[in-house]
Amino acid sequence: MIDVEFVKRIALRYAVQNALKHGKAKPGPVINKVLGEYPELRAYAKDVVSIVNSVVDEVNRMSIDELKKLAEELGVSLEEKRVEEIRGLPPLPNVESWGYVKTRFAPNPDFVIHLGNARAAILSYEYAKMYRGSFVLRFEDTDPRIKTPLPEAYEMIKEDLRWLGIEWNEEYIQSMRMEYFYDIARKLIEVGGAYVDLCPPNTFREYRDKGRPCPHREEPIETQLERFDKMLEGSYGEGEAVLRVKTDLSHPDPSVRDWVAFRIIDTDKYPHPIVGDKYVVWPTYNFAAAVDDHLMGITHILRGREHAVNTVKQMFLYKHLNWRHPEVIHFGRLNLEGFILSKSKIKNLLRKGRGRFLGLDDIRFGTIASLRRRGILPETIRQLILELGVKPTDARISWDNVSALNRKIADKKCKRVFFIENPVKIELHNLSLPMEVKIRYHPSIDLGSRSYRITKPYIYIDRRDLEILKQNRMVRLMEFANIEFIDEKEDLVIAKVHSFDIGTAKKFNLQIVQWIPEEHSIKVTMYRSEGLRLRRIRGLGEKALQDLSVGEVVQFVRYGFGRIDRITSREVVVMYAHE
Repeated sequence: MIDVEFVKRIALRYAVQNALKHGKAKPGPVINKVLGEYPELRAYAKDVVSIVNSVVDEVNRMSIDELKKLAEELGVSLEEKRVEEIRGLPPLPNVESWGYVKTRFAPNPDFVIHLGNARAAILSYEYAKMYRGSFVLRFEDTDPRIKTPLPEAYEMIKEDLRWLGIEWNEEYIQSMRMEYFYDIARKLIEVGGAYVDLCPPNTFREYRDKGRPCPHREEPIETQLERFDKMLEGSYGEGEAVLRVKTDLSHPDPSVRDWVAFRIIDTDKYPHPIVGDKYVVWPTYNFAAAVDDHLMGITHILRGREHAVNTVKQMFLYKHLNWRHPEVIHFGRLNLEGFILSKSKIKNLLRKGRGRFLGLDDIRFGTIASLRRRGILPETIRQLILELGVKPTDARISWDNVSALNRKIADKKCKRVFFIENPVKIELHNLSLPMEVKIRYHPSIDLGSRSYRITKPYIYIDRRDLEILKQNRMVRLMEFANIEFIDEKEDLVIAKVHSFDIGTAKKFNLQIVQWIPEEHSIKVTMYRSEGLRLRRIRGLGEKALQDLSVGEVVQFVRYGFGRIDRITSREVVVMYAHE
C-alpha cells in the first residue's frame, strides 16, 4: 500500500517550491518531481496524482508570506542547480519539463563491453553528473537462449565501468524483475494493446508482410489473458505462442508491425545463469527495456543510431499504457581502426582459436578490458568519447590518434624505466666499486626514484646503442656516467668511465642511452599486437620493474608505453601499448 503521509510530505516540498517560483503551483511538474525522486511510486500513479492535486490546492490557497515561512521550515531552496556544461556535450532536451535528469546504461552481460558500448556509458554518466541527476546500471539479460549471459560478465562489466571512473546510483538485473514484466503485460492486454498469437511464425510473417491482422489479434481480452496465463503455466512449447504488441499494420518497416513482447524459451535446455529454469516466458529486449525505462523514471536515453527502430517500436507500448516516453538521443556507430569491436566476431575468434588468444581481454580486441590490459588509460578513453559527443554520424578513430592522446596523458604520470630488446654486455673499467646509483623515474616530474648498489663492473646496453658508442667513441649512460669505447671482443665490449658529470656530456654532445646493471637485470617478455598477429619480444629490464604494480602503465625509454601484466621472481610480462 502507498504511504499517504509520506507522499504528502514529498509533494508539499515540491509544490511550495513551484508556487514560489511561478506564483501558483501546477500539479504536473510536482508529480514529475515526486515520481522522479521515488520511481517505485509509479506503480501507484493514480494515488500519487490524487494526493498531489490535493496538496497543490492547499498550497495555492496560501499567501506569499505563508509560503515563504513554510519553505524555510521545509528547507526548500529556490536556487536552481547549476549545470556544469562539459565541453562537446550539448544541453539535453526538455529537462525543465521533466524536472530532473535520470539516465541509464543497460548492457547485455553476454560479453564484456567494447569501446562503442563505453560511449553510451560515459555519455549517460556524464550527462547525469552534469545535471546533478542520477545514473542507473541495468543488466538486460532476458535472452537465455540466443544471447546467453556469461556469469562472469556481470562483474567484469562493473569492473570496466569503475575503471572508467563511472559510478551508479542504482543497479538492476532484469532477470530478477520478471514479475514486474508479467504485471505490465497483463495491463497491456487489458487495455487492448497486446494479444497472444498462436500462429506458426511463417504464417504470421505472411499476414505481416501483407499488412493483414493475425486471426488472434481481435479475439476477446478475456481470451488473451487466459492464453497468457497458459503461457506462464507452461502449456505451450517454444514457438507455439508469443505475446505481441499491437502496432500499425501498415507501418513501412515490417519489423515494427505487431512486434513480439514475450516468447517461450525452454530453460530446461537453456538455463539462465541467475534464475535457472524458474521462468519459461521471457520478455524481448524492446518490452523489458521500455517497461524498465518507465518504472525506473528514466528521462533521457543515449544510445546508438542502430536502435532507432527500437525507439519506434517502444513508442507503441508507451502509447497503449499512456506513459510519457523518455527523450532519446541517437548517436552514430564508433569504429577503432585495426581492432575488432563486434562481440560476435570476438566470440567466434575465441571459440575457433583456442590457445591463440589471451582471453576476453586479449590486446588484439577493442573491448575495454583489452584496451586497459594493453596500457590505454581511462582518461584517454573518456576524453575521446567526450570529444566525439553525441554526433549522429558514424565515427572512425585511428589508432594513431588514440596513441597520441594516451602518450600525452601518460607522459606526465607514468614512470620511465629501462628495457633492452637486444642486450650487449659491457665491462666497465675505471669504476670504483661498490657504489650506489640513484635514477629518477621522470626527469621533470617527481615520481620517485630507484637505487642500485653496483658491485660488479658489468652492464647491458642495446645493440643499436653499441653502434652509436663505437661510431662516436663516447655515450652517456642515462643519469649515471659518460663512457668511452675501448674494444669489442666476441661476447664482451670493453669500455671505461670517462666522467660522471652531465656538463661533460653536454660539452661533447653525447648521445644519452639507457643501460641496465647486470646484477640488477631481469628477463622481460613483451607482447606486441600487430593486427591479429601477436608478437612475443624477449629482452632484459631493470629489476625495479619487480617493485612496480601489476596493472601499472610505464614508459620504456626510447621504446614505448606498456602495462605490467604479470610479475614473478624470474620474469616480468608486459603488454605493449604504443610508441
